Amino acid sequence: MKYLWVLVFAAGLGWSGLNPKDQLTWFLEVFPAMIGALVLLLTYARFRLTPILYFFILLHCLVLMVGGHYTYAEVPFFDHLFGMTRNNYDKLGHFFQGVVPALLAREIFIRKQVINGPAWRNVLTVSVCLAFSAFYELIEWWVAAASGTAADAFLGTQGYSWDTQSDMLFALIGAICSLMVLSGLHDRQLKALAEKTGS
Repeated sequence: MKYLWVLVFAAGLGWSGLNPKDQLTWFLEVFPAMIGALVLLLTYARFRLTPILYFFILLHCLVLMVGGHYTYAEVPFFDHLFGMTRNNYDKLGHFFQGVVPALLAREIFIRKQVINGPAWRNVLTVSVCLAFSAFYELIEWWVAAASGTAADAFLGTQGYSWDTQSDMLFALIGAICSLMVLSGLHDRQLKALAEKTGS
């Protein structure tokens, strides 16, 4: 399974880096995916994650790679989708920015027994996702300040004044959907993983 993950990741990264729309934007967009893959590789032996988490991490990486290849403002099929005046592919990315950190935080909280009780665990999981989303928006701001107009494609605001706030809203929606839809399957996989590895 891990070899298939690596194969799909490598194929996606290779395609994404082949004649991207803008080289700087490509690097900025796929850099988190590359760092994430490196962290997964380094931690695989001592802290293996559930299959559902690996799957959604890979899916999020592919979303980043597509955005990096085209830039978020120019991804095909997302222009004027549902009558919108802007390309909203970036909102898909921010939705996954809620889904994946929610699964990851939830898994760490449960396996490391950080907090007892599902209610407070859900509150803290969503809080972690919002903190992560806010920090990413700060990174975008710092990159824009450092590189000036060269970062326009990276920011992907497309003239929308509430882009930052709506990005965080989609991350919040993603985190809540993750907890509501995936927790049952996640719990079953956590139990199976604990029986297999003792962690």
